[in-house]
Amino acid sequence: MIPDNIKKILKKQHYEIVGKHSAVQVCRWTKKSLRNEGVCYKEKFYGIRSHLCCQMTPAVMWCDNKCLHCWRAIELTLGNELKETDSPKKIIEGCIKAQRKLLMGFKKSPNEDKNLSKADMKKWKEAQEPTQFAISLSGEPTIYSRVGDLIEELRKRGKTSFLVTNGLHPEKILELKEKNQLPTQLYVSVNSPNKKLYIPFHRSSKKDAWEKLNESLELLKDLGCRTVFRMNLVKDLNMKEEYVKEYAEMIKKSGADFIEVKGFMSVGFARERLGYDKMPSYEEMLEFVKKLAEETELKLLDSHEYSRAFVLGKRKGELRIKGC
Repeated sequence: MIPDNIKKILKKQHYEIVGKHSAVQVCRWTKKSLRNEGVCYKEKFYGIRSHLCCQMTPAVMWCDNKCLHCWRAIELTLGNELKETDSPKKIIEGCIKAQRKLLMGFKKSPNEDKNLSKADMKKWKEAQEPTQFAISLSGEPTIYSRVGDLIEELRKRGKTSFLVTNGLHPEKILELKEKNQLPTQLYVSVNSPNKKLYIPFHRSSKKDAWEKLNESLELLKDLGCRTVFRMNLVKDLNMKEEYVKEYAEMIKKSGADFIEVKGFMSVGFARERLGYDKMPSYEEMLEFVKKLAEETELKLLDSHEYSRAFVLGKRKGELRIKGC
């Protein structure tokens, strides 16, 4: 299903393709954690252990949008529909196998004189069986029709899951609720404060994309799982003081448990669309987030300076996920 030219690009970006339409890529923070050089904001905020996280997608090159800030090769998007799909079990087992393959380079040689790896071997052994699946990475995961079954299977195996969606499939979110297949934490990405900006920023294939996004936001407060209103801010584009009130209204409407705000990074194919000058500094982000907190009457609960990531909410005691 994935053409050879796209497979070549994905391999170059250190993706491991799984089955017909899924993929894994080892996060830089998983690598850092294995070397005891730091952990990602998800561990700092929510307690998810970086070295046990599998960053994957069940729809690597399929998405409704072609967002300006996306790091993937959006020009090579394969559409917004998956016809032939792999089973959840095949995807999960394939992802674990792929993760192990990608981590082989961290294993220390039995010959101590040749040990070039700086990895903590206790962590490396633990990482052979990831306990957290970040269902995001690339593409739109809710395009995979059995994403609910995937989440349910992960739950049966005692694994947590974070599902990140662009919010253009509110019917799928409702289905997850009705079938008791909601993830540990559900994110809806909101990168525009109004329809006027949404259209050129997201370049969606759906004519009613803005309306669908807002339908999804309306669902968050009644889902029964942890929910996150996620923002990725691009300097001088969707990050302007004049947008604070509009973002705040959307946040209030959603009733999300947490607001996660992250600064744009000019990496991957995003570099061809947006330069380094569009990357906000930590200080610029902090100033914007403080205004957002004031407008929403929420608290700034934590931040991760290296990632330029912030999380807002009502109570810090609710941040960490039990059992992680």
